[in-house]
Amino acid sequence: MDVDGTLTDGKIYMSAQGEAYKVFDIKDGYGIKHILPQMGITPVIITGRKSDIVQRRAEELGIELIYQGISNKLCLLEKIINEQNCTLDEVVYIGDDLNDLECIKKAGLGVCPVDAQEDVKNGANYITVRNGGNGAVREVIDYLSSEQGKGML
Repeated sequence: MDVDGTLTDGKIYMSAQGEAYKVFDIKDGYGIKHILPQMGITPVIITGRKSDIVQRRAEELGIELIYQGISNKLCLLEKIINEQNCTLDEVVYIGDDLNDLECIKKAGLGVCPVDAQEDVKNGANYITVRNGGNGAVREVIDYLSSEQGKGML
């Protein structure tokens, strides 16, 4: 799963001192921390940016597989699924921009928020009703929960 534009609204807030801030949706966090483990789904973060904020949020949510500063997300995703002994068909991937598109296309279920970039929406199997950073990830978790899917997000 991507972060900026998926777990956040894609905006970076900066203070006059240069400190960056990001906003996360509490419903997404609850789903990741409390619902995914009950379903046997391992959350994975693959993000193009590096951020202490993302590291801290991931730790709060119990996400152990965190990869930051990744330019080729598909290459890393393929490595992860080999290490986790699963297949791309078992992967649910959610992202919002062109650097997520190949993962979205190759995943068993490729998802994007409704406010994703147009080419990404065209490549996704499922487009959420909610915007990134506003419950889009929780929407997917609730969908998976209703389907009782297993795999990685």
